[in-house]
Amino acid sequence: MGDPTYAQPDRAGRPGLPEPVTSAGRDGLAALLARPDRSVVALDFDGTLAAIVPDPEQARAHPDAVPALAALAPRLRSVAVVTGRPAGVAVRYGGFAGVPGLEHLVVLGHYGAERWDAVTGTVQAAEPHPGVAAVRAELPGFLDAIDAWRGTWIEEKGRAVAVHTRRARDPQAAFDALRAPLAELAHRHGLIVEPGRMVLELRPPGMDKGVALAAYLREVGAESVLYAGDDLGDLPAFAAVEKLRSDGMAGLLVCSGSAEVTELSDRADLVVDGPGGVVALLNALARHLA
Repeated sequence: MGDPTYAQPDRAGRPGLPEPVTSAGRDGLAALLARPDRSVVALDFDGTLAAIVPDPEQARAHPDAVPALAALAPRLRSVAVVTGRPAGVAVRYGGFAGVPGLEHLVVLGHYGAERWDAVTGTVQAAEPHPGVAAVRAELPGFLDAIDAWRGTWIEEKGRAVAVHTRRARDPQAAFDALRAPLAELAHRHGLIVEPGRMVLELRPPGMDKGVALAAYLREVGAESVLYAGDDLGDLPAFAAVEKLRSDGMAGLLVCSGSAEVTELSDRADLVVDGPGGVVALLNALARHLA
């Protein structure tokens, strides 16, 4: 829906709050500002709090993300990181543990199958789907039989397995060639394939960021929500917020801009410039609420 438009700078010359381009987004922002104690800020990790990198194991939160979250979180009902990564991995890569001000942070990992709570510092998890172990064992040989596999990389995600094509000679061609065979492999073991930015993730069905987000908002009694994401896996969360808005909850949808994925920006109330833009938004909110 276009680039973000920031309000007039504050007295220190820092950017003011952005102006959502939709009336629903403006209502969502107004509700958050009016009742922050009833509001949840929920964020994807990769591409939103952390830049997309060729090796997912090297992904780290933007250096200013944790200070921004620590400044904002005490003024809210909660901050939630909603990610496909294992919860513990997101905590390590984000640097979220033991940070003053982040006592109300939760990480909903593996699309809600795992949960890390800053208060206890522990991870709660459901039993893993048996199909993931079967796919993990079969996948290397399966890829060897497909010419397009060269340059791809398998990421072990505990409750899911992902095949990345970003390092292939032609990433998009490898992605396209692998999508149907991997979908067939996943189906044989009771899994689904979730496409993303040059990645195909094989994971259990029935759980996504929308389900996880909606359940968490009900749990904490939120009256408004800001959700920020960047990839196709965030579309269910966008849909959940849209459904909640139709039921009377206020919501603001933020896209952490990417030229690789336009589906989110087309539905967002506000588009910001990647993780740096997300951090700027979090800081602007914290300053306004202060």
